[in-house]
Amino acid sequence: MRVVRLLRLRAALTLLREVPRRPASRGVPGSRRTQKGSGTRWEEEKREDRVKWRQLEHKGPYFAPPYEPLPDGVCFFYDGKPMRLSVKAEEVATFYGRMLDHEYTTKEVFRKNFFNDWRKEMTVEEREVIKSLDKCDFTEIHRYFVDKAAARKVLTREEKQKLKEEAEKLQQEFGYCILDGHREKIGNFKTEPPGLFRGRGDHPKMGMLKRRVMPEDVVINCSRDSKIPKPPAGHQWKEVRSDNTVTWLAAWTESIQNSIKYVMLNPCSKLKGEKAWQKFETARRLRGFVDEIRSQYQADWKSQEMKTRQRAVALYFIDKLALRAGNEKDDGEAADTVGCCSLRVEHVQLHPEADGCQHVVEFDFLGKDSIRYYNRVPVEKPVYKNLQLFMKNKDPQDDLFDRLTTTSLNKHLHELMDGLTAKVFRTYNASVTLQEQLRALTRAEDSIAAKILSYNRANRAVAILCNHQRATSSTFEKSMQNLQTKIQVKKEQVAEARAELRKARAEHKAQGDGKSRSVLEKKRRLLEKLQEQLAWLSVQATDKEENKQVALSTSKLNYLDPRISIA
Repeated sequence: MRVVRLLRLRAALTLLREVPRRPASRGVPGSRRTQKGSGTRWEEEKREDRVKWRQLEHKGPYFAPPYEPLPDGVCFFYDGKPMRLSVKAEEVATFYGRMLDHEYTTKEVFRKNFFNDWRKEMTVEEREVIKSLDKCDFTEIHRYFVDKAAARKVLTREEKQKLKEEAEKLQQEFGYCILDGHREKIGNFKTEPPGLFRGRGDHPKMGMLKRRVMPEDVVINCSRDSKIPKPPAGHQWKEVRSDNTVTWLAAWTESIQNSIKYVMLNPCSKLKGEKAWQKFETARRLRGFVDEIRSQYQADWKSQEMKTRQRAVALYFIDKLALRAGNEKDDGEAADTVGCCSLRVEHVQLHPEADGCQHVVEFDFLGKDSIRYYNRVPVEKPVYKNLQLFMKNKDPQDDLFDRLTTTSLNKHLHELMDGLTAKVFRTYNASVTLQEQLRALTRAEDSIAAKILSYNRANRAVAILCNHQRATSSTFEKSMQNLQTKIQVKKEQVAEARAELRKARAEHKAQGDGKSRSVLEKKRRLLEKLQEQLAWLSVQATDKEENKQVALSTSKLNYLDPRISIA
């Protein structure tokens, strides 16, 4: 068995070292043609590019349950007086009441947007009375939901098991589809319940009302010969279509940003797996071209054509800093988010010298999902000189790369390598960073807990590179306190076990019989077990503290080639 494991590990490492120079279809390691006889679905006949499936059958999305009005004893107060709200207004009030202890409800933008949308749901009579959010008291509503959450935590084992069985029943009914004769798991089969939009970072639409998704909003996608899912009683679908060139099962337009939301297959499904494999194969192919591409854009820093210079500097930032390219947006889009190609002069400051380095560029802008990107980074001297040239005689609101678009950049990249886009650089640099970090941080003799900590630290380096942030959880301090309490208790247990081991060692030395030896071994094993548990708790605490504002899951799922982790 040990020999087999070594052979598998060697094969995996070989897979990572090999740099495919040809398209994946010609027998790249890991492709369909190199797995003959494995019996996997990857061997099934490849269809023409646009066709994703022949058969697709599912039950449609599961809708959020209807609103349950508050009990008679739970009141909303306005200006110190109890006030009975209409059902629509009360439901929206509960969205705010649930969040009363959250930081969002202290933000002026959130409060203003909530109050504007809430008033739209009120009756004429309610609007006549409720004119100021400052006079609204949601305390009883908040306490009601806090008590409900606490009650769920103290459910009996039988009650928890019943809830678990109900959730599993729901999963089995709505959480799977039939795709070309195979039962595939669906990723997100539930529509998002109504509530208040939070967004990430300082989103200008935070606090706005996310409306309830109704069957009349939903487009169903399934094969013509399948059993079409039935909408809830008294409702009908917006549309039923059979489009086998896409992989989504249902779609609707959400009310905040008018973006389309999809019910998609689970990441472990065949179609998702193939798409991810192709994505990582493209990133691996970049390794064979990246040196040439870097030499090309460095030479272009001195080009006679301004358009070429701007493209070269932008590509340098996309490569070095893993910046998103940035897509063209409608002028009316509220969130002022940008990417590399859409940077404005106001987003960049130049420092001849800073932090002990020369030619430092300071970036400060809102990226995807209104997450702030702030970075001070030393750059090559030609890049710095070019930025000075690009910014000359421009106003702060002017485009930094005024002769560049994401479309033109990606067209140029496609000419350099088939399938290459700016996004491929993010995937490539993320996977390279993970591989380098794992080599630097992990040792074969490390414990499992230490290896997990090292892996998460490597993952964290990638998340920081890609600017994957998250807000610190409101329960973070409490959970850390609980963890520190567990660590303290475990330390006391270790100290006690160590004392008992010394005592057993002395007794065995004095008696020297088999019984005392057995006790000694038992005490030694107990101490080792407790020390392992203490080490694991300490690793958890370190990991939790280091990653409280870093989102590891996004890069882990979307940017890191899983074969690196396996190897």
